[in-house]
Amino acid sequence: MTETSEKPIAEMSFEEAMGELERVVSQLERGDVALEDSIKLYERGAELKKRCEAKLKDAEEKVAAITLDRDGQPTGTTPVEGL
Repeated sequence: MTETSEKPIAEMSFEEAMGELERVVSQLERGDVALEDSIKLYERGAELKKRCEAKLKDAEEKVAAITLDRDGQPTGTTPVEGL
């Protein structure tokens, strides 16, 4: 069938999810996957994309919360709502 990881998507790091998403896209682009498997791959790809977007959003919020002193040096972070 398909070459995907057995690790649950919710436990994947950004890099793991992105790598798996690239493999899914590659398999779909080849076009040599049965229709039923293509549908499963597409669904998995959608979940992987959602995971990557969530991890990026978390990282962006953490970066945005970094406070700087008057010399432009990081002094710590300000808590971001929901984190």
